[in-house]
Amino acid sequence: MDFDFQVIIDALPDLWKGAQLTIKITLLGLIGGVLLGGLVGVILAYVPAWADKEFRQKHPIESLWLPILSWIAQAYVLLIRGTPMVVQVMFIYFAFPLIFQIRVDGTTAAIATLIINSGAYIAEIVRGSLLSVSKGLYEAGQAMGLPFYKIVTKIIGPIAFRRMIPALGNQCIISLKDTSIFIVIGVAELTRQGQEIMATNYRAIEIWGAVAFFYLVMTGIFAIALKIIEKRMRIL
Repeated sequence: MDFDFQVIIDALPDLWKGAQLTIKITLLGLIGGVLLGGLVGVILAYVPAWADKEFRQKHPIESLWLPILSWIAQAYVLLIRGTPMVVQVMFIYFAFPLIFQIRVDGTTAAIATLIINSGAYIAEIVRGSLLSVSKGLYEAGQAMGLPFYKIVTKIIGPIAFRRMIPALGNQCIISLKDTSIFIVIGVAELTRQGQEIMATNYRAIEIWGAVAFFYLVMTGIFAIALKIIEKRMRIL
């Protein structure tokens, strides 16, 4: 079978549309995932699952609801990491509307799934990075009379963020490639566009080669950008 570049040239407009939607889903999903994962990661790192006697005496109200918050965060991470992403998107797209009687379009379901899925993995990245910072810095912030949120955002957070950049970069690339799963609910992202084009011209080598090239370019740009960020923010 001869390789025909004209097939790829003719398919470029549709593939570009798919690539644009893939980037949109990835960026929105990762922004939401970072916010969700950051919150859950802080909870997992610093909120006690079981309040000891001293904590209950000093904080009687907090000792009641903080452990519940910690258990919810742990259950969320366990549930999402323990189930396939394709099952999650199918549940959000097909089951969620039946339960709550609201309509969810494919793109919204895809973005929501990516937020929820990436958030669970980012939460563990954040938790590990926060706990890797010396406890002495946390105690120093307490000795200065700083509130908890300032200790985390001003002292521990900047150091932990530098340490989590490589892992976050890896998650970004994984999430970008995972958008191909949304073909199961008909989202017209890059893989879906490639499938539809191939169904009309049956040129599998050219079309899937072009799709692979698009993914390689997008992940390459992500990787280069993250390498630059990592280099500029490295801890000397």
